[in-house]
Amino acid sequence: MAKIGDIDVGEFPLLLAPMEDVSDPPFRALCKEQGADVVYTEFISSEGLIRDAAKSVMKLDIYEKERPVGIQIFGANLDSMLKSVEIVEASGPDIIDINFGCPVKKVVSKGAGAGILKDIDLMVSLTKAMVEHTKLPVTVKTRLGWDHNSIKIVDVAERLQDVGCKAISIHGRTRAQMYKGNADWKPIAKVKNNPRMHIPVFGNGDVDSPERAMEMRDQYGLDGAMIGRASIGYPWFFKEVKHFFETGEHLPPPTIEERVIAARRHLQMSIDWKGEKLGVFETRRHYTNYFKGIPHFKEYRTKMVTSDHPEDVFAAFDEVQEKFAGFEFV
Repeated sequence: MAKIGDIDVGEFPLLLAPMEDVSDPPFRALCKEQGADVVYTEFISSEGLIRDAAKSVMKLDIYEKERPVGIQIFGANLDSMLKSVEIVEASGPDIIDINFGCPVKKVVSKGAGAGILKDIDLMVSLTKAMVEHTKLPVTVKTRLGWDHNSIKIVDVAERLQDVGCKAISIHGRTRAQMYKGNADWKPIAKVKNNPRMHIPVFGNGDVDSPERAMEMRDQYGLDGAMIGRASIGYPWFFKEVKHFFETGEHLPPPTIEERVIAARRHLQMSIDWKGEKLGVFETRRHYTNYFKGIPHFKEYRTKMVTSDHPEDVFAAFDEVQEKFAGFEFV
């Protein structure tokens, strides 16, 4: 059984990755229902929190049904990060996660996210200070290194553990790779196999099928899998992986009706949480995957992703359910 601090997260837990404009409360709720063991918020700017920026503060919203839930923050300024920890604590999460892996230029250019991989000493001292500033378990999400020539993840993970980090999630790419090429899980396995490591080591990157999740567990020996892109518009992924682990067989894919019901709930929860305009806009990225595999679907997808009015999107869902009733996914 993997434990994050005193939190039992199960045997080979599946974690929903923190994804900007994706891992919000509506989507986290859907993933939790489908078997996600731990869910993380979208990453939140420490500077935004201490300035009381509305978008950053809104991301602190968490709900009892999500637990265990982690709030992820990013930043490179010690004072700002410590102040943000106090704000995050007040929201009552189970875990505080530090983002040391985001490769996006606007984050990296400030020395935050994967930018801190250029200064491992700062990465470690920042983690230590945050651990000492909260009673909540602190975890870290990071990458293999800045580039191929600077991969020292075994040493980095050990140092983070030594200053009190309670779990580490590692994306199997460097910052230089961004999201290109294939994730390399071998260095993550080296972290796990380091005899000095005793905290959970979770793998991230290219876990896009139940077989790949099983490979991460059985071949690479990791403690759990953090699921990102495979879950976007497809919260059933968590349930499918768990069923495959238990039976060695694939679950039948969700039906048209199940997909429409999930998409409708997702959109309605998004509207309820963030308002009509943002709710409609930020749910669009999920529709391609909700209805992936349906032939001649472009007309309906266009309606879903171009309409600014929820009633038009709901009407498109109804059209899809009627037109493709009985369609069998493979």
